[in-house]
Order: sequence, then structure tokens, then C-alpha cells
Amino acid sequence: MIGGGTGSFIGDVHRKAAAIDGMIELVCGAFSSTADKSIASGKALFLDESRCYGTFEEMILKEKELPEDIRMDFVSIVTPNHMHFPPAKMALENGFNVVCDKPITLTLDEAVELKEIIKKSNKIFALTHNYTGHPMVKQAKAMIENGELGKIRKVQVQYIQGWLATDKESEGHKQAAWRVDPKRSGIGGGLGDIGTHAENLVEYVTGLKIIELAADLSTFGKGRVLDDDGHLLLRLEGGAKGIMSFSQIAVGEENNLAIKVYGEKGSLHWEQENPNKLTTKWLDKPNKVYTPMGNDLYPEALSISRIPIGHPEGYLEAFATIYRNFANHLMAKIDGESVDKTDYPTVDDGIRGMQFIYAAVESNTNNSKWTKIK
Repeated sequence: MIGGGTGSFIGDVHRKAAAIDGMIELVCGAFSSTADKSIASGKALFLDESRCYGTFEEMILKEKELPEDIRMDFVSIVTPNHMHFPPAKMALENGFNVVCDKPITLTLDEAVELKEIIKKSNKIFALTHNYTGHPMVKQAKAMIENGELGKIRKVQVQYIQGWLATDKESEGHKQAAWRVDPKRSGIGGGLGDIGTHAENLVEYVTGLKIIELAADLSTFGKGRVLDDDGHLLLRLEGGAKGIMSFSQIAVGEENNLAIKVYGEKGSLHWEQENPNKLTTKWLDKPNKVYTPMGNDLYPEALSISRIPIGHPEGYLEAFATIYRNFANHLMAKIDGESVDKTDYPTVDDGIRGMQFIYAAVESNTNNSKWTKIK
């Protein structure tokens, strides 16, 4: 692991999620930009002291010297955005596979360069757009792929939070401080942090790319330069239209991510705060609610439903699905076996996210002018 030291929220999430299916073991780490803190974090996680490293550069080079059956198989990057590209590049160029938190990089140019590095390295790369790992999101995608809703006409998606409604970045809140800093976060604030989740969910579930958008971004926090609220109109492939809303200043909201998709024959609705229910409505038959391990699930959903019906699965399990699918692909690659399908977000999803950010910022700069995602 790179990043995710003592006090890190997302590092702890990744460690727990990676361990859920018993396929992945944390063996080493460079957990902080401060060497002493990094080593102390590794010790607190009961790692061998010799594999608690002061920097990610040291870790990659020293792990490379170890025998294949001992050294790490891949790195998990859980740092702020500006520190995604450098360790990913170095890991890949030194023969290590990579899992990386989103958005993929600080800039679009870095994302495009990273794709070339991945291609040359012949290693595999996963991006943790974790919401695609929910069984009911898989079910929604499969239903649309199989034409159950008919031609898609309309999509509504939102990701509404309230945690930045106050000036947390000036109160010593580490997670807030880097997210409002363009040097560490990039050109998008809430747009990059949660807007990319909404964008990814739309394209993953519907199978349709957003081709054009009109964005109205706002900055309400005192002294902030990056957006913390926004509304976007979307035009998708095939003539479908969409509406996206995101916010981090909506007082009282927690993690209100939700998507509604309307087709010619039916519609579906899923929300992250109640992730085990997928509601469907139809022109010519009764409405139906799907649940994990329930009846009439597609294999894509059933195969990642881990526990008996009625027991909730949630955020950690969705992350775990990304790690499990990545691990299955990696183990097959190590064993020299081919894999027909790899269901986890890749560098291409990361590039799409960066293209979305750049198009939205450009549109907002030009008074919400319709802007193509290039």
C-alpha cells in the first residue's frame, strides 16, 4: 500500500475491503510522505519491520529485489490525487501491477500517459470506482444490457453530501484540506471527488457514453477556489438525455448517491444509502424490487452476493468486489491462463472521468455552454 497511514479513512477502507474475500494479504507499505509516520503505521498494522518503508520509491526498488514468491504482487495507491501518477508510473515500470483510488490522476495528460505506460508494462491496472461493485448495480447493468428496459430515454443521477457545508479545511480537517486545494486535488473539487462517481455510474449502468454536457458549477465555501456544488445537463449516446446534480455543501446530507434510468418499457432506481434494493417499474407488469441473493438475478449480480438474503451488504463489500475481480485476473495472469471477462474499472474509465472533469470545467467557464467530452 502507498498512502493510507494512521488516521487515513480511505486507506483503512481499502485494507478491510481487500481482506474480505481472503485472497489478498497486506505485506508491505509506504504509508505516509513522512518516513517516521510511514514506518510507525506499518508497525501498527503488524507488518514485518523490514517491509515498512519510508518512501514509495524505496518500497518499489527493495520489493523488486525480493524473490517472486515473497515480494508484493501489486500496489494499492490511496494517496491524494496529486500522488496517484508518480507511484503508479514507477510501480508499473518496475514490474508491479496497480490498484489506484479515483480520480485516476491529477491531470488528463497524466491519465493518457499512464495508459501508455500500462500498455508497455504488460501489467494490469484497476481503478476503485467502488459503487460498480454493488450486486444491485450489476443487476441494473445486466437488465439494461439485455434490453429489459428498452431504448434508454432519460437518466437522473445525483451525489449529494453536506460534509463541506462549513469551513472544515480551516479547522485542521486533513481530508477537507487537500480536496479544496487545486495543487493536490486538480481542477475539479466536488466535481472530481464525487462528480466522477456519478459520471462513472451513469456510463457503467447504461452502457452509454456521455458525449456532451452543459455544466453550472458553484463555489459556496468561503475562500475556496474549487467547486463544491454543481448541476449538469447531459447528452448521451443514442439520443438519451440526462441530469446530474452533485454537492458537498447540502446541509444534512450524508452520501446520497442515486441513479434513475428510464427506458421505453420500464425504469429502475438504485440508491447507495439503501444499496440492497433495486426498484423497477414497468409499463405492462407489476413493479418489482430486487435484492441480493433474491429471485431472478442475473449471474453478474448473484456471483458477488456474499451473504444470505436479508443480511445487508454495503460499502466495504462493493470495494471488495473490485479487489476480488482484480485478484482473479491477476492470479490467472500469474498462472498463464486467459481471462474472458474482467469486470473492474480500468485506466479507460479513469480517462473518461478526467475528460468529464475537463469538459465540465470548460463548460462552466463559458457560461454553461454545451461542451463535447473529447
